[in-house]
Amino acid sequence: MRISIIGCGYLGAVYAASMASIGHDVLGLDVDQTKIDELGRGIAPFHEPGFGKVLADALDSGRLRFSTDYADAADYEAHVICVGTPQQIDSAGADLTYVHAAVDSLIPHLSDHHVVLGRSTVPVGTASSLLERLRAAGVRSPLAWNPEFLREGFAVKDTLHPDRIVYGLPEDPAEAQRAREVLDEIYAPMLEVETPLVVGNYATAELVKVSANSFLATKISFINAVAEVCEATGADVSVIAEAIGLDDRIGPKFLRAGIGFGGGCLPKDIRAFMARAGELGVTEALGFLREVDHVNNRRRDHVVNMTRKALGGSFTGKRIAVLGAAFKPDSDDTRQSPA
Repeated sequence: MRISIIGCGYLGAVYAASMASIGHDVLGLDVDQTKIDELGRGIAPFHEPGFGKVLADALDSGRLRFSTDYADAADYEAHVICVGTPQQIDSAGADLTYVHAAVDSLIPHLSDHHVVLGRSTVPVGTASSLLERLRAAGVRSPLAWNPEFLREGFAVKDTLHPDRIVYGLPEDPAEAQRAREVLDEIYAPMLEVETPLVVGNYATAELVKVSANSFLATKISFINAVAEVCEATGADVSVIAEAIGLDDRIGPKFLRAGIGFGGGCLPKDIRAFMARAGELGVTEALGFLREVDHVNNRRRDHVVNMTRKALGGSFTGKRIAVLGAAFKPDSDDTRQSPA
């Protein structure tokens, strides 16, 4: 399959190199010439274990190249949107500027037999609005949504060996069939080893991603809230986490009390989810996520206060070492990092 990847940041670059590594012919597109030049030379613009080798091998194979010219996409069959959706500067909602720009730049080079796929994390309803955007421009290409579930530090593994694949297909039966044929061909190696496949409509696929991230954020803030009670009572939160994690309905992951979550996904995604719920008139449905966010932010202040207390009530004249600035191990991502 000939695939173009629009957006060569963390998500897009890893996806492009990984797809080339399983035999697809891949074009990585981005407006940042410096980034494209570096990727074309095999230089990873971020730290991700294993990515450098996958990138170098894909380039050496001749199945991967990079460009800033959208006209190059005309020769490719599938076009995958992997641009960022940061939080808006003046609100909690997701900023879709890059998504809209990617689609608008792609439109002049699309043919009816092409398929457009979305992997960016977007508010529910985005895919439907993008389909209208395509149709208004006279483009008949099918659109499907295929959310990503990457963990920084494990991105290559999660791309090549995902724990599930999700398709959000259009309502039109012919378009849905065409989109599924393309997706099935892209993910053939994963489907052959019986990776779970979940198929739904646009809204379902969009909500799967933000629901998963919101659940993980909730689990982290829950154990951190319990930690506050433990500090007031002398209980050991690590033992509590171990005990409740042995319940297979709960599991042990994401039950490590600490300074809270950060990064480029969980904080913005729960806020965008709440904002979208408000736009849809169901604000109260996700009201609990506001407290999840509050608990998370409170943990940062709590650590500062604990440190101040340990230093005798003042930071004045003290030398303090912060070991690690990224939001998690095996990453250089400092976005929303508690550190």
